[in-house]
Amino acid sequence: MRNLRLLKNLRCSELQGPGTPQCISVRTDTGTVLIASEFSVTELDPRVVNEVSLTADGYLPEDGSGTVVGIQDLPDQESVCVATATGDVILYNLNTNQLECVGSVDTGLTAMSWSPDQELVSLTTGQDTIIMMTKDFEPITEVGIHQDDFGEGKFITVGWGKKETQFHGSEGKHAEVQSALPWDDRRPRVTWRGDGQLFAVSAICLQTGARKVRVWNRECFLQSTSETTNGLEQSLCWKPSGSLLAATQRLPNKHSVVFMEKNGLLHGDFTLPFDKEQVKVGFLLWNSDSTVLAVWLEDMMPGDGGGANTYIQLWTVGNYHWYLKQSLCFGGDPQQAPACVSWDPERPLRLHLVTRGWNSLTYDWGWSTDRSHGEDGQDNASVAVIDGDKVLVSTFRQCVVPPPMSTFDLQLTAPVNLVTFLRQPQRTNELAALTADGHISVYGQGGSSVTLSGPPVPLSAPHCAAAVLFFPPCFCCLSSRYRRSGPQKAPLALRLLLWLREDVFLGVGVSMEGPSQSRLLILGPSEAGSPQPTLEIRSLVEVEGHVISMCHGAKTGTVALQLENGQIRRFLWDSLKPSVVEWQDSTGCRINFPDLCVQTALCTIEEVRHTHTDTHSVASNVSSFVVYDDFLLLTTHSHTCRCLRLSTLTVKGLQEALASDGGQNDQNDETLRRVERGSRIVTVVPLDTRLVLQMPRGNLETIHHRALVLAQVRKWLDGLNFREAFECMRKLRINLNLMYDHNPKVFLENVEIFLRQLDSISHINLFLTELREEDTTTTMYPCLPNSTVPVQPAPGPSGKKVDIVCDALRSTMESMDQHKYCLSILTTHVKKTVPELEVALQKVHELRVNPPSAATAVSAEEALKYLLFLVNVNELYEHSLGTYDFDLVLMVAEKSQKDPKEYLPFLNMLKTLEPNYQRYTIDKHLKRYRKALHHLSKCGEEHFTEALNLVKDQRLYGEALGLYPANSSQYRVTHRISRMAQHQPEQAGLLLWRCGEAARALQAFVGGASWRNALCVAEQIPLPPDQLALLARDLAGTKLIELRRYTEAAVLLEQYAKDCEEAISALITGAVWEEALRLVYLYNRQDIIETNLKPALLEGQMMTSFLEAQKAMFIRHKTRLAVVRELKEKARLELLDEDVPDCPEAELYSEASSVMTGSHAGSKYSHSNSRISSRSSKNRRKAERKKLSLKEGSPLEDVALLHALTEVIHCVDKMREEVHSLLKALVLFQFDGQAGRLQQAYGEALLLIEAGIPEVWQEGLQPTQAPVGDHAHSHTHYTLALKNGNGVKWKLSILK
Repeated sequence: MRNLRLLKNLRCSELQGPGTPQCISVRTDTGTVLIASEFSVTELDPRVVNEVSLTADGYLPEDGSGTVVGIQDLPDQESVCVATATGDVILYNLNTNQLECVGSVDTGLTAMSWSPDQELVSLTTGQDTIIMMTKDFEPITEVGIHQDDFGEGKFITVGWGKKETQFHGSEGKHAEVQSALPWDDRRPRVTWRGDGQLFAVSAICLQTGARKVRVWNRECFLQSTSETTNGLEQSLCWKPSGSLLAATQRLPNKHSVVFMEKNGLLHGDFTLPFDKEQVKVGFLLWNSDSTVLAVWLEDMMPGDGGGANTYIQLWTVGNYHWYLKQSLCFGGDPQQAPACVSWDPERPLRLHLVTRGWNSLTYDWGWSTDRSHGEDGQDNASVAVIDGDKVLVSTFRQCVVPPPMSTFDLQLTAPVNLVTFLRQPQRTNELAALTADGHISVYGQGGSSVTLSGPPVPLSAPHCAAAVLFFPPCFCCLSSRYRRSGPQKAPLALRLLLWLREDVFLGVGVSMEGPSQSRLLILGPSEAGSPQPTLEIRSLVEVEGHVISMCHGAKTGTVALQLENGQIRRFLWDSLKPSVVEWQDSTGCRINFPDLCVQTALCTIEEVRHTHTDTHSVASNVSSFVVYDDFLLLTTHSHTCRCLRLSTLTVKGLQEALASDGGQNDQNDETLRRVERGSRIVTVVPLDTRLVLQMPRGNLETIHHRALVLAQVRKWLDGLNFREAFECMRKLRINLNLMYDHNPKVFLENVEIFLRQLDSISHINLFLTELREEDTTTTMYPCLPNSTVPVQPAPGPSGKKVDIVCDALRSTMESMDQHKYCLSILTTHVKKTVPELEVALQKVHELRVNPPSAATAVSAEEALKYLLFLVNVNELYEHSLGTYDFDLVLMVAEKSQKDPKEYLPFLNMLKTLEPNYQRYTIDKHLKRYRKALHHLSKCGEEHFTEALNLVKDQRLYGEALGLYPANSSQYRVTHRISRMAQHQPEQAGLLLWRCGEAARALQAFVGGASWRNALCVAEQIPLPPDQLALLARDLAGTKLIELRRYTEAAVLLEQYAKDCEEAISALITGAVWEEALRLVYLYNRQDIIETNLKPALLEGQMMTSFLEAQKAMFIRHKTRLAVVRELKEKARLELLDEDVPDCPEAELYSEASSVMTGSHAGSKYSHSNSRISSRSSKNRRKAERKKLSLKEGSPLEDVALLHALTEVIHCVDKMREEVHSLLKALVLFQFDGQAGRLQQAYGEALLLIEAGIPEVWQEGLQPTQAPVGDHAHSHTHYTLALKNGNGVKWKLSILK
């Protein structure tokens, strides 16, 4: 839905070339134009740069009767090749200005055409032959144009379906073939395919006199011949992309441009907007990227001025429909008629033209989408598409109509060249159209008080039958039709147009001061009375340079101009004296673009003043963009759509966003959405969430970009528009938790408003069922750090979110109408973190006992049926059983699929039991053992044994002690507890000590190595001193030393066993050097220093070799991890390449059809885990260990390497205190060398680990590359831990 807009019009009318231009070629290296006439070859830029005569050396006659049949620039040879009708092939050297005849054909030449790669040249001669030559003009072959054979691509027939047996229409089988039209020049036309493998020749058939098209390959072998086609004209051009040949055909009822395949069969056409005998087609010209077809036409009959009008039309195609986008009418003056036309080979949308009067014209076109720019709800999101003398208008607020259809179309009296929408607020649906005859038609919105003036222009709306009599608000009707004041000397004199206010138009025209200047025109309706309204020039401003684009800021009213060199100017159009000034920011720096931009828009990006935007471009992969409200939406060539908030956007942030490829790291980025390949933005519906995209084929897609949706939802929630927000979130599958998480305090304060706006039980239930404890504002839909939306709104009440919301909604619904909201109230009970199913069942039971009489109330049957929908029937049956209400149990059981033979005997048995024992039986059946014990304790002494068994089986020791009084059976309970609690000796000892069983408590404390409690009990008994010493030795030797609790063992040996030597030995074994020295000198046992302490110190320096081993292990695992990550990344990229097919149909694949899921990486173990889940815990642990296998090539080798590296880091880091203590002891006893080596080795190990941590824990790891379990820390965590060392300073400064 794009139009062609003229960006630049370069005109030079002061040329004085000899003769009349006949052929044209564009130099690719300089951009100049080469013109051949009957006298010379002239180079224009756009003025005459160079000229060489063709008559001086006799190549052409001096009387001007010569003809040049072809000219071609040869940049590799720095020459120009010229072919004349007399048969000479001339090479013109551009450096020396010398002419050289490289060949001559006696019979003359009728055409010359070079292959696109300029390796071959084909010449057609006067004898109807084709000469193929190399670029060095060496002949390859010569063949006749007219061949009797069809060619190598001849169709294969099986004897049926012959042409003679087919229907030939009303003319019959023997209808005569029409010869070529009288005005046909009967010269061959040669055109090459874009890849240079084939070329086609259109020539007059000798037998029929009609034109036929033959296709030849590079070796000049005939491939195919077109079938006889009546009315085929001389123009022929092969589409550079290679799919079709374009020609023209005149039929009795129409004049068409037809397309042929390379086999000669017709394949589509479109009709020219002229009468069948009105015009003749001179040439067809495809631009270099095959997007625009130029048609050169001339009237058959002369006009009022005596000359025939000439036209150049530009056609484009979309969705198999051909649109006439631009129409240039050059009038009837023969001197202004085009003589030579050519597309630029380097710039696809640049058109070069030279008139017969030697006027040089260069047109630069650009693609633009003409859309309305309103930002309120009255704007219809209109988009206007030019199609000849029609403007197709689609209003996307009401509906999405696929092109070439539209909501309605405006029929004008002449072809339309330009469309603009009114920029005035509240009236942005009105549009103005500039036609080729210089008139501007203004269309106001239907249904408003518009006074129609001027000739009536019909409005067709095929989708609304009443459009002729009534104009709905989305339609437009003609309001005024103006003509521009002043003569129109050239087509497209007004190339840019902005409609700023109802009576103010801003246009850009060609300046009369010079070719490098532009003229800004402020136009307005003439106040003088005239039969036809006229737009007069109110102000005129000359601008140095070509104005390429204009954009208007809706909020500020500013108009910005972009010049050809990228400079930005501000146009002060609403001042008393309009002027153009440089665009500067708040610091006074000028703002310019480094390159020409086809599309521009005004927006504000923070910190733009801190970036030199005139020295580099922000991004080069943007295919389309639009500014809407506070958002910048853009599509990229990597098939993504970004939606960025302007209020928080910086230039650096924009660069980072566009540099990302939309991979797995951006899956949760709300600003990013994957779109179909080649998608472009059409428009955004204001105050809505719809973004309309157009695919390369021309069809439309409407998406709801997540960033737009969330922004709109947040606005609705801030304005307490809960219904709009809910409907949008439900439709677009936004998690409904956001309604509460956005601002919990506001939501809880307005629960009643929420309920009244939704006013639907099903909607309230849907909201309740989606509640979960996750805070979606931090996980699924996080706000940007600098967003205008508060990142952390006012906190809600403490507690679990689901319970808070359920309680708030339930209390409000019960106060409003508990009968109407009965089902929702039940949902609040069921949805709580600990479901209150008993309460819900009780309420259902109350409905059954006392049915309400309110009209809005629900019956007990409906309520129970709804509960069964929410909760599994078996679970609901068990909870009903837990209420001890057998009527409720029967009510639930009747709705289940249970067989009465299953539950009736059980219920009848329960009814026969004593109440407390009955409830015990029910609770035990439901595995509510604490309640069961509570009820069983009330059943008397006869059930005490059963109670003890329950305590033993379920380990309810504390509950049992609390239920029985101390003077009754507590002793027996405690006695049995002491036997049953062998696996928890310390807790058993506490209970035994509490009950007065000191001997058994001492035994339990000794078994649990709780030496302090054991000594307390021993003193309470009391034990004799010798037994107390024996107890201390037993605790120290058999318990504490085995548990490596050496300091505690030394305390027992020193203070209770009175054995200082054993205490010192225990401290030396545990490397507690300072405490050992204290005891040595306390008890005057210096002999132990030589016998035990120093040898132990020298053995402790073996820690150096241990550190070396840890360093080697760290380096080995780190190196291997880098290799594994590189291999996995390479495999991931190969998988991505395989998933996106490289074929013409690849654009059909969208985000929804992507096969890239997260199951690829772990598919092997995902299946194995499902088998292991049913095995024992031992086998599960074994399977987990197999996952962390360091074997090379294992699927989770990177995770295992991370686990091993984490273990090394933890091991080395925990040695700080041990190393520090050992260093002090070594220095004390003059082992300085050993201490220095140990300190150096440990320091090197820490430095090695600290330097390697950023390589191990890289930013942006893939999920399968991240550590798992307790080791899932970032490199920042480990780096800080190593630097801080947990507060331990281990180094000794006295060691160097």
